Amino acid sequence: MADRLSTLDSSFLALEEPTTPMHVGSVMVFDTPSEGFDYDRLVQVIERRIAYVPRYRQRVRTVPGKLANPVWIDDERFDVSYHVRRSALPRPGNDEQLEELIGRIQPRPLDRSRPLWEVYLVEGLAEDRFAIITKTHQALVDGVHAVDIAHLILEDSEVPSAEAVADTWHPSREPSTTELVVSALADTVRTPSQIVETLQAGVTDVKATAGRLLNQAGGVASTLARASTSPAPTSPLNTRIGRARRYVMVGTDLEDYRKIRSRLTKGKVAEDVTINDVILATVTGAFRTWLMTRGESVHGGTTVRAMVPVSVHTEDGRGSSGRQLTACFVDLPVGEPGASMRLHQIAFAMRQQMEAGRAVDAQTLSGLGGFAPPTMHTLAARLGGAMSRRLYNVAVTNVPGPQHPLYVAGAQMASTYPVMPLGQSQALSIGLTSYDGGVYYGLNADRDALPDVDVLGQSIVDALQELLEAPRAGKR
Repeated sequence: MADRLSTLDSSFLALEEPTTPMHVGSVMVFDTPSEGFDYDRLVQVIERRIAYVPRYRQRVRTVPGKLANPVWIDDERFDVSYHVRRSALPRPGNDEQLEELIGRIQPRPLDRSRPLWEVYLVEGLAEDRFAIITKTHQALVDGVHAVDIAHLILEDSEVPSAEAVADTWHPSREPSTTELVVSALADTVRTPSQIVETLQAGVTDVKATAGRLLNQAGGVASTLARASTSPAPTSPLNTRIGRARRYVMVGTDLEDYRKIRSRLTKGKVAEDVTINDVILATVTGAFRTWLMTRGESVHGGTTVRAMVPVSVHTEDGRGSSGRQLTACFVDLPVGEPGASMRLHQIAFAMRQQMEAGRAVDAQTLSGLGGFAPPTMHTLAARLGGAMSRRLYNVAVTNVPGPQHPLYVAGAQMASTYPVMPLGQSQALSIGLTSYDGGVYYGLNADRDALPDVDVLGQSIVDALQELLEAPRAGKR
C-alpha cells in the first residue's frame, strides 16, 4: 500500500494558505561552460538524478473523510517537462532583474495534483551566467526519504558522474477510494490514537496543530513554555502579509567573518565566539541601521528576537556521530551601539542556551552527504513552521556548505542563495549558505510590508564592514 504522510508532513499541507505557501526554494547561479548549457541538458540531469529518489514522482492523495493522514501515490501521468521550466531575463540581465523574477516565482503555490516540486532554468544573466531556481514543498523533504531537489542535481566533479540507476520505474496503480478507506481503518486498528489525532486536528485550530508539530519534532513543551513567558518584542517585521514578495541577494566573503572572529576574540577562548555568532552580529547591525532609516525608535534596550536553527554534532549511544538540528531563540541587541559589544553579547547568549540545554531538539538528520545545505534549509523551515510566530520576530537560518566548487552537468556554481518561506505575520525571513569561500544571504520579504528590503540588504554589507573596523570590546 502507498506510504502514509507523517502527522508532521501532513500538517504542512493543512496549514498552507494562499499568503503562506509552505515550500522552500534556492537560487543557484552558474558560470556557463565553454560547451554551453541548455534546457535539455538540465532535464537530462534531473531525470537521471530523481531515479534515486522515487518521492519526486509521487503526489499526495487525501483519504476520504480524513480518516487518516494523506498518502503518497505514484503519479501515473508524471511529466518531467511540467516540473522543469524555462525563463529568460531581458537585457542587461542583472542581479536586480533576477531578484524580481525570484520574487514573482517563489510565492506561487505548488500544484497539489502533481509531485510537489519545480525547477526553473533562467537564461540571459549578464557575464555569461545562468541561474537555476528550485521549489520543494516541506511535506516532501524530510531528510530521510527525500532530500531537496537542489541537493540532488549538484555534483562535486566538473565531469558528470557516469553512474546511473537503471530507470525501470513504472507507476503503481492508484488505489481506489475503497482501498484508501480500508487501509486507513486498518492503520487505525494498529495505532488507534492516530485517527483521534487526525480528526481533532481539523485544520481549524492552527495553534493546536502547531503544538502537535512541536511534540512531534522532539518534546519541546518546557522550552516553549519558558519562551512564551517573554513574547517577542513588537516589531515592523511582524504584520499582516499578502501574497506578493520581494527578494534580495547579498554576497559576502567568508574570510571577512574569520578575520572578525580572530581579531575581536584575541586573548579569549577561541570557541567562545563562532562564525555563526559573527553572522548574527552582522545581521544585528543591519537591523539597527535599517530601523533607524525607517525612523523607528532605537534605544539601549531595543532587541529583535531571532529563531536560529543550528546544526550540531552529537554522539549517540553507540558512539557514532549523528547530525541534529536545534533551534535557539536569541534577542539580537540592536540597541547596542558598539559592534564588537553586540558580537560578544550574541556569543554569550548562544553559548548560554546551548550549554543550558534550552535549544529545541528537532529532527535527527540522516543520510545526508555531498551538498546538504538545501535540505538543511528545508528542515530548518519545517522547524520554524512548527512554532508559534509570537515567540520570535524573524527566522535566521545559517547552513554551512562545502568550501569547494560544485557543478551541474559541467557548469560551475558561482553562488547560491536560499529562499526561506514566510509564516503568518512574518514579513521577513533570512537564509544564509556558506559556499566555496563566500557567505550568501537570501532575504525573502512581503512586498508591501518591506518595500525597503533592499536597504536591509545594503545594511548587511555595511554592518560587516563595521565589524571589520571595530575596536575590541572595552577598547577605544
